Amino acid sequence: MNIFTREMKAHRRSLIIWCIGMVGMIGSGMGKYAGYASSGESINDILAIFPKSLLNIMGISSFDLSTAMGFYGVTFLYLVLISSTHAAMLGANIIAKEERDKTAEFLFVKPVSRNKVITSKLLAVLLNSIILNTVTLIASLVIVSYFNESDGILRDIIMLMVGMFGLQLIFICIGSLIASVSKKSKTAASTATGVLLITFVLYMVINMYDKLENLKYLTPFKYFEAESIILGNGIDFIFIILSVVIIAVSLVGTYVFYNKRDLMV
Repeated sequence: MNIFTREMKAHRRSLIIWCIGMVGMIGSGMGKYAGYASSGESINDILAIFPKSLLNIMGISSFDLSTAMGFYGVTFLYLVLISSTHAAMLGANIIAKEERDKTAEFLFVKPVSRNKVITSKLLAVLLNSIILNTVTLIASLVIVSYFNESDGILRDIIMLMVGMFGLQLIFICIGSLIASVSKKSKTAASTATGVLLITFVLYMVINMYDKLENLKYLTPFKYFEAESIILGNGIDFIFIILSVVIIAVSLVGTYVFYNKRDLMV
């Protein structure tokens, strides 16, 4: 069976579960907005009593939460975390699983190069991520539009999904690199997830302390912030360059290290 097709079939059930989770997160987030809006109380007035550092941690310091798009901006942080976790785990698992499941011997006795194997697997991961991103885009447009009372959300949501896809690509490549380098295939996914959580915690710490702003280049979660996109600042070009560099270096490393790897069968 074609490697790409095999991987797509192997991950279709988990992909459906992740897609349902994303739709559920959007629905529950906007449901909370509807509850606040119908209460007659100003969400912004309620939040004004909280310290700014706490609002920064929650990712809500600059949004107008009286609007559907502002509330969605807060929800987006959690959508990004979910999609990035999916990307990192999938990128690591799809490379490491042949050793972990003791199927490497079966795969590599076939007339196929390691480069082709990696390429087919990464293409399957890419399509999985595109599907997850597309489902999130459609669900966001439908659900946010239902609650939105103003125009102009299409561009913002599409830009947010572009940013989310950028993060997915970064963590796919980081996950695959970790799996190619790691001597313990069983721990590759957990290591990739650990790297993701460290960068996310760093993102939260930077939001708490303005003096640490220069560390923003070390965490991809700063590259595609909802705040910057929704407020009209767009995506900083330097972050695009950094993303391309991380993706390129991780991809090259994946091929180089996996080709040199002594596979345990």
